[in-house]
Amino acid sequence: MNTVRRVSYVFLCIVPFLSFVVVGVRAFRVPGVYQALGVAYFAAIAIAAWTLSAGAIRTDVQGRRLLGLAGTLLITPFALVALLWVGLGPPWQANAAENQMRYLVLIVMAAAIAGGFVVLREALSEAGERFYATLGFAAIMLSGPLYLIWNAFEFGAVFGKEHAGEVPAAIVSLGDVFDLVLFVAGFLTYLATLAFAASLGRVQWLGRRATRAFMIVTGVALLFLVIRGLQFPDPRALSTPWYTNPGFIVGIPAVPFIMPFLFGVVLLRRAGEEQSPEGS
Repeated sequence: MNTVRRVSYVFLCIVPFLSFVVVGVRAFRVPGVYQALGVAYFAAIAIAAWTLSAGAIRTDVQGRRLLGLAGTLLITPFALVALLWVGLGPPWQANAAENQMRYLVLIVMAAAIAGGFVVLREALSEAGERFYATLGFAAIMLSGPLYLIWNAFEFGAVFGKEHAGEVPAAIVSLGDVFDLVLFVAGFLTYLATLAFAASLGRVQWLGRRATRAFMIVTGVALLFLVIRGLQFPDPRALSTPWYTNPGFIVGIPAVPFIMPFLFGVVLLRRAGEEQSPEGS
C-alpha cells in the first residue's frame, strides 16, 4: 500500500477502540462541540474508507463492488457511533432523548452488520468458499432480528419512562426475557464472526496469523459471555467498575460489532488492492 492508504488502514483499525473513548467522555456532550466533533470524526472515517477502497463500490467489476459494499456496510456501525454518539456516555448517564436515539442507532447498526455479512457471503461464494460462509450466514440471520427486537423494546421502555414517568409494566415484567434475547443475539453474532473469519482464511483474504487472531479473540469474548450467564448485570450493582468486568463488556450491544468492523476494513483494503497498481 502507498502511504496514504496505509495511514487510512491504520486509522480505521483503531476507530472502534478510539470510539469508546470518544463516546465515554461525557464532558464532550456540550451543544455545538459534540456535533462538530461528530461531523469531523465521521468525515475522517468516510474519507479513510474511500481512500482505502479506491472507490471500489462504484466500479463495474462485480467482485470489487461486492467487497466494497460489504466493507462499507460492516464499518457503518462505528461510523454512526462517530457521528451521533460523541460524549453520549453509558445509558445511566444519558438523558431520555439521548437514550432513545441510542437504541434507534443500534437498530441501524444491527441491520448494517446483517446486511454486510449477507453481501460478504455472496462474495465468498463467488470465491468458492461456501461451507463456513453459510454457517455464518445462518447465525447472523438469527441474531439480526433478535437485536432488532431487543432494541425496539428498550426504545419503548425509555420512551414510556419519559412520557409516563415510568417504564411500562408489561416491559418490566419481561426483563428476564429481554436479557435472554440480548444474550442469544450476542452469542450468535460472535458465532457468525468465528465462521466468517474461518471463511476469509480459507480464501486467503485474511492471512493465517490474522485468521487465528480473529478467531482467538472472538472465541475468548464468546467464552466470557457464556461464563457471565444469561442475565445482563446491572453495572451499578457490580462489586467492581463495569469496565473491569469482561463478561459485562463483551455483552454490551455494540461490542460484538467490533470484529465485523475490522472485517470491513480488511475487505475495503482488498477491494482497493485489486484496483491499485501495487495490487495488480
